Amino acid sequence: MKSLQIIFLALGLLLCTRAAGARDWLRERGDFVLAEQAVEQGDAAAFEALAASLTDYPLYPYLHYQWLKKDLTQGDKIRAFLAAYHDTRYAPLLRGKWLKALAERGQWQDYIDNYQAGGDTALDCLYQWARYQTGFRDQALFDAKRLWLSGGSRPGECEPLFTALAQSTLMTREMIWQRFELALKENNRQLADSLARQLTGLDRDAAALWLQVDQNPELIRDDKFLSSRNSFSARIFAHGIDRMARSAPESAARLWDAEKNALPLEEPGKQTIERRLALALAFQRKAGAYDRLTALSIRDGEVREWRVRSALYEQNWPHLSAALSGLTFEEMKEARWQYWQARELELSGNSEGAHALYTQAAADRSFYGFLAADAASQPYRLSDQPVPMAANGLSALAAEKDFAAVGELRALHHDLEAQRQWWFAVDKLSQERRALAAKLAEAWGWEHIAIKTLVKADYWDDLALRFPLRYLEQVRSNASQQSLDPAVVFGVMRQESMFDSRAESPVGALGLMQVMPKTGRQIAREIQQQLATDYSLFDPDLNIRLGSYYFRKLLQRFGGHVALATAAYNAGPARVAKWLPMAGAVPADIWIETIPYKETRKYVASILSYAIIYQYRLNKNTLKMKDLMTAISSG
Repeated sequence: MKSLQIIFLALGLLLCTRAAGARDWLRERGDFVLAEQAVEQGDAAAFEALAASLTDYPLYPYLHYQWLKKDLTQGDKIRAFLAAYHDTRYAPLLRGKWLKALAERGQWQDYIDNYQAGGDTALDCLYQWARYQTGFRDQALFDAKRLWLSGGSRPGECEPLFTALAQSTLMTREMIWQRFELALKENNRQLADSLARQLTGLDRDAAALWLQVDQNPELIRDDKFLSSRNSFSARIFAHGIDRMARSAPESAARLWDAEKNALPLEEPGKQTIERRLALALAFQRKAGAYDRLTALSIRDGEVREWRVRSALYEQNWPHLSAALSGLTFEEMKEARWQYWQARELELSGNSEGAHALYTQAAADRSFYGFLAADAASQPYRLSDQPVPMAANGLSALAAEKDFAAVGELRALHHDLEAQRQWWFAVDKLSQERRALAAKLAEAWGWEHIAIKTLVKADYWDDLALRFPLRYLEQVRSNASQQSLDPAVVFGVMRQESMFDSRAESPVGALGLMQVMPKTGRQIAREIQQQLATDYSLFDPDLNIRLGSYYFRKLLQRFGGHVALATAAYNAGPARVAKWLPMAGAVPADIWIETIPYKETRKYVASILSYAIIYQYRLNKNTLKMKDLMTAISSG
């Protein structure tokens, strides 16, 4: 078994970018694997013997951390580790585990002496509890108020501290009400229920009614409810309006308009509801949205943008002109709003002004820049500028201790730990060196990591790095079979996974094209393809085959319209069907700009622009953005 491990590790050498020097990397990796086994087995003698020969090995801090966290009673050794390796990823991890162990053992002064603030709520609560236990009760409880006052749930480590706070004179009914409202705003019903039980008498009755309205906002229509005109009922009524606006914004607006003047609410609270209703109407493309947005006394960025979108959906050009004039100077520098200002000028007959703005927007490599370039009959500005590098830049970076650790973790196939170490290392770099790190990730074949690292570097013009051609043959083959443009398939893959074949979304979509398992099984049956398990979707060949087939099905459902198929790939075909115009046709650019979901709106614009960029990467220039912009109708 051991000999097989050594052979396996030798193959790992091929993955490492560092040339073998005087050091015996193969021997060190073999000893590291054996030392990890000793950690797992709790074999102290074997671990110490192996670790002694690895003190200069890049993964020694990781190895030592694994050993120390197994026995957190080794205070002196832990302190020595924290001092020696304070600049590694493992020092704060070990400190956090050690502090929790100290708390469990009631070693409160040790906890205080070794605590470092770092944004961990559990450790912060334990620190205040340690202060409480060591004679600083008043100060601890005062600081506990800040930790307690949140609409989110708090970790179990906070319970003793919060119990003491609840039993102190610092806890007031106003604080309970404040957190109760925060919990409901964050849709934390469980916390709100718990807080309601801490109230007494009429307060508890009011909280119970509030919770009922949260579940069923239609209750605020009741005559008995409307007859009450106190501050509590007004706040409950406003909460009900907020909830009702999600599904029935027009009904909510009518009820609010009928009752708002009689409600004893402070003006900021009324303005919050006015804003909520105006945006809800705009999201659902309802009549009156533009007027309500215009009537708001305070117009933040979201309100300004949706005022433009409401005018666009109405195709009311005077409203559009007024809404665009309400954007800030900084906002008007964006290609998006330059494009729409140009469109408005063009529609109002000012072709010269429109052309000037189209030309300005066309300098941007984006969906709106490409639309503007088409409108001005100009070539696309792709601005392809690879990251500049010194001759030995990559090898020098790879040899630095933080990145050397990443290289060894990759060679040993500790992939998840390698990624964690990578981001720790990248976060310590300057912007310029982060761009170099992106090139290192690219050299390692880590496409998705390279793309994300370049974002952290705020460098956008290395198109080969940002838009790789990985899986080219599979994409070409499946695109051909499904009569798709390979550039569109690449665009979907780039947006969905950034070429991470092991990508898994929070809702369970898997692989390069983020296929949902249920959808994958259905498609597999249709094309008579074997899908052994859901995790078969991590196979690049299979994932591209199924994802391409599914995209083609969506194209067929939506009349061959790429923008609609793209929106459906993200938001689902049923939802997109509801977004289609009720009558007549809507220009595609307007339909895309007024998609209610920000995620889907950005998704569609990104994939369409990526398709144009991939045309360039594939040495083609046949696809134009205007070709994807046919008008959208109800079907």
